[in-house]
Amino acid sequence: LMIFLCCLLITTDNNFFFLPPPPHKPGTHASTMSETASFVDPVFLARFGLTRINCIDYFLHPLNPFRTSAKTSNEVLNMQGINIGTLMAWGTGSRPGPLSLQEGEDEYRLALERLTGEQYELVGLPNEWLGKVEMTPEELKQMSSLFTVRHVHRTSPRQVKVLGIYYILEGVIYKSPSVRGLMKAHVTRTLEGLAEACDALSVCARYDPSTGYSWKFDPDDEDDDDETYHYAREKKRKRRRILDNRRPGERTAEEEEGIRASEAIDRILSRLSKSDVVVKGKPIK
Repeated sequence: LMIFLCCLLITTDNNFFFLPPPPHKPGTHASTMSETASFVDPVFLARFGLTRINCIDYFLHPLNPFRTSAKTSNEVLNMQGINIGTLMAWGTGSRPGPLSLQEGEDEYRLALERLTGEQYELVGLPNEWLGKVEMTPEELKQMSSLFTVRHVHRTSPRQVKVLGIYYILEGVIYKSPSVRGLMKAHVTRTLEGLAEACDALSVCARYDPSTGYSWKFDPDDEDDDDETYHYAREKKRKRRRILDNRRPGERTAEEEEGIRASEAIDRILSRLSKSDVVVKGKPIK
């Protein structure tokens, strides 16, 4: 009896009394994925390659962390044998095959519009490629290197809510960055460029107390070899220098007489400050 109860609890996935699981919120699992995460399956790419015909099947890979855990309309169509490849080969009742790639994608899109729930849509071809029957190898390579997949929740043929946008670049699936993430990356790169510019200019700045700031943009030339720089600096210095051809510390006769007179005045003032007339206020006899 105990073994039977344990098996019963395991098969009910920890839902006691056979309670139904909580309802699934559209896009809950994929929205928690980081914008820097990615997914690639080399086995699938080596065996089938990657084109617009099978890129939806590649995105619905069981190990892809970006796909939703809910059952999508794409999986319902796959169980019915409907995908872009079969539509191109056999067509539909109203449009027999074979169909072109654009016509096959249009029929697949109409089949998704008849269903409701979560879906993955392949963004259409660029306008310059629409209606082209023959393409150059470069255009085929470019068309098979980048795919954009849109995750939507459809409630009617004309009412959809976008849950996420993903792109497949060279076989690697990424989550499309948000506007906030793009702005943050652009601002970060701009600030890094400004910081590098300030660091580069700080090396070129020169400062002299007598002349102020100046700029030296050529890192190969030294300041001693720059005659123009030294000429301008010395010219400014000469404006503030008194040119009288005297040795340091040497005084003229006038300066010596002025110094002796100042010392005599200092001695007289010192004697007056010590006399009784000034200190005690006695009258002069």
